[in-house]
Amino acid sequence: MISIEYLTSFNILKIVLIIVSTYIVSKVLERFFVGSLQKKYKKSAIIQVQRIIRIIICISAFLLILWTFNIDVTAVVAGLGVGAIVIGFGLKDIISNWISGIIIITEKIYRIDDIIKVGNIVGVVRDISLRSTKLRTYDRDEVIIPNSVMVNEKVINLTRGRKETISSIVFSIDYTSNTDEAKKIIDSILRKQKNVIIDEKRKREIRFVVRIKEWTVDIETLFWINDPENEEFIKSDITEKIKKEFERKKILPPIPATLRKEFLERKK
Repeated sequence: MISIEYLTSFNILKIVLIIVSTYIVSKVLERFFVGSLQKKYKKSAIIQVQRIIRIIICISAFLLILWTFNIDVTAVVAGLGVGAIVIGFGLKDIISNWISGIIIITEKIYRIDDIIKVGNIVGVVRDISLRSTKLRTYDRDEVIIPNSVMVNEKVINLTRGRKETISSIVFSIDYTSNTDEAKKIIDSILRKQKNVIIDEKRKREIRFVVRIKEWTVDIETLFWINDPENEEFIKSDITEKIKKEFERKKILPPIPATLRKEFLERKK
């Protein structure tokens, strides 16, 4: 017969092996996932991933130890399942954010320093955790958005890791003004801007879309800039310069015919 001491020692040895194996597996998995994430994501997101890995490994090790002592693991799992359902109802928003955070990180929907648009909010991604994403808007506000919202909303990545993005400004002029001259003025000023990229080999060009309306000609100007984070300030500077040049060249804003003569007389 096998002695009780032998069985006890054998069980202790199995427990030690489970603990050691758990530690090794945990480190291997952490190194694998952390190694693939640390170059793209901040430390806060990596720590969250490490915590989830450790929780899963520890629960698995706990169940194995119970099995070593011939405890009905099925009943324990069932009990844990009921408890998880109860807890899940209370923590459903947190769990939803965590799952969404994993989706965002693994599918690389956006990264740190990308400029994204979520609904009406445009900002620079400053932090990605499993719970939320932090954006900095153009007016320097910090906006924290739950990851469950990020996954369910339409997210437009405006830069995709590049330090450049396409921008646009619409200039409205009177329908009697010379559209070609207006386009030349816009083109000339854009080419002098240090933040505007002109590189025809990479298709970084200035392009125009002209829309004619009842009293107005809208000239939508598309161009590339090298500082997406400050896009609104760059566009503001460009708009001011073009407005001044339009005034100097008598390129009129949209005005009704009855007021056009009066407007021109004031500008003389």
